[in-house]
Amino acid sequence: MTRIVVLGDALLDIDVVGAVGRLCPDAPAPVLDDVVERVRPGGAALAAHLLALDGYDVVLVAPLAGDAAAARLRAALHRSVHVLAVPHEGETPVKKRMCAGDRVLLRVDTGTTGDIGALPRHTADALGAADAVLVADYGRGLADRPDVRTALAGLHRSVPVVWDPHPRGAEPVAGVRLVTPNIDEALGWAARLGMDTPSAGRGGRLSSACRIAPGLATAWQAGAVAVTVGDLGAVVAYASGAPAVMPATEVRHGDTCGAGDRFAAAAAAALASGAVTSEAVQEAVRAAGTYVAAGGAAGLAGPGGPRTSDHQQRPDAVVRDVRRNGGTVVATGGCFDLLHAGHVETLRAARRLGDCLVVCMNSDESVRRLKGAGRPVVHQDDRRRLLEALTDVDAVLVFDEDTPERVLRELRPDVWAKGGDYAGTDLPEAAVVASWGGDVVVLPYLQGRSTTDLVRAVSAARPAPAAPAAPAAPAAPSAPSAPSMQGAS
Repeated sequence: MTRIVVLGDALLDIDVVGAVGRLCPDAPAPVLDDVVERVRPGGAALAAHLLALDGYDVVLVAPLAGDAAAARLRAALHRSVHVLAVPHEGETPVKKRMCAGDRVLLRVDTGTTGDIGALPRHTADALGAADAVLVADYGRGLADRPDVRTALAGLHRSVPVVWDPHPRGAEPVAGVRLVTPNIDEALGWAARLGMDTPSAGRGGRLSSACRIAPGLATAWQAGAVAVTVGDLGAVVAYASGAPAVMPATEVRHGDTCGAGDRFAAAAAAALASGAVTSEAVQEAVRAAGTYVAAGGAAGLAGPGGPRTSDHQQRPDAVVRDVRRNGGTVVATGGCFDLLHAGHVETLRAARRLGDCLVVCMNSDESVRRLKGAGRPVVHQDDRRRLLEALTDVDAVLVFDEDTPERVLRELRPDVWAKGGDYAGTDLPEAAVVASWGGDVVVLPYLQGRSTTDLVRAVSAARPAPAAPAAPAAPAAPSAPSAPSMQGAS
């Protein structure tokens, strides 16, 4: 399993949510009635929590005090996160938001920064076994400690490090793969570093990010800098060359608290899985947008919590979370070589049958055995990404066998759905699904759509190859010349 180490400052976030229907009699202030308290991890702990929800093996290295707030923070953290607590003599930082519904009225921050002790002795082992490291710096001193910076600088170059900076925090260690400031943090750091800082008004945020990101990458000696610009997406830049813009999908409503942690965590996860930097930033933009649209931090309610990144989650995490809430797990399968309207209709119908849809997709080798040497037309990584981009698909699981029986035994879906072209036939996986009480259903089929027909149509539309040119007539013999001595025997 992919392992990610999150190193940084852990906070406790609390939302006190109620309704406002009147003002105080003694002051023009709203009265919050019928309140409920929602507790969740914050800072580095939120990033670790989100990665655990996504199904990754997560180690959190963070200062933790011995107070009641730290106990509440541990209880709110996903149970699979392995915590390496750094001794901390101060109080646990607490961010408390007073909310009327989804509108924040006031935020109160408490907690003192005390002395931070040495890193736990197992930290070096955790870093050495990591597929990626995320530094979530919230300006409380951990990222500035010499032992932390030495440990990070000593990592093998193949281990990607993502650094999520803070305005009052430490400069990233030289050589990190990616730094992920938001536009305000980027402008603040540019000023600290003596760079020109253009205005960051609404119309100029993207331009400002494009202009300062390369300079930050140079100053920090970072592989790349990705500056997030809210609803505009992110700008990723290297020390030289033109910056690239990764546009965001429009999100009309949502809580943006924690979106930066979601962005950095998704980028680290993508790099851990072998993505190049631009691909990781694209995935991070998409994951952050999905997180905000799903309710953001307000959607996290205690241990486990609801899903926070629909397409980012791994299949086992999707199934686990749906089952925890008493929901119905639906799965379907196929090659999905050239995605067409028939696929979309089947997936849409399948998703309506339950609370999540996991697509079991044949690998390239599996498709080749089933369809022949010319297939698949589209590589499995691209097929997976196309499926994950569909709102009706919650997760994609790629399998190598000819049938999905093995992965079905792992997922144990409540419903196994297939397209209508299987109507009236006995599916080989039916007995497997029935063994745990699941149901097998056939969904309506959109006539006239198939990948095979598309391949044939494309082949028929190709221009016929040009006829070979007629052989040239032999040249007339020339007058005899004196014999050459070259090659004479």
